[in-house]
Amino acid sequence: MKIKTGDKVKVVSGHYKGTIGEVKAVSPSKNKVIVEGVNMIKKSLKPTQANPEGGITEHEAPINASNVMIYDGKGKVASRVGYKTDAKGNKVRVYKKNGNEIKGGKK
Repeated sequence: MKIKTGDKVKVVSGHYKGTIGEVKAVSPSKNKVIVEGVNMIKKSLKPTQANPEGGITEHEAPINASNVMIYDGKGKVASRVGYKTDAKGNKVRVYKKNGNEIKGGKK
């Protein structure tokens, strides 16, 4: 999967189209990502000893990775991801639109 945790992405389809957020979690086996502030759902919780009030919580649900594109903050544009080798011979991710190296993202 070309998208990593910590990447900034733009949602390109669905109800949250155009929203820009940071990837909180990635599930390569399911091809899903969780993006901060996108696909919010409400969940009812029963009262427990840890949370005696119970109540309703709101959190992000996973969306398909094909519905997001990595976002270049400097160029203000969403792009696909490519790979190149740098001067040291390491494989690095690059933006397809402008060829700049993608900084950040955790494995």
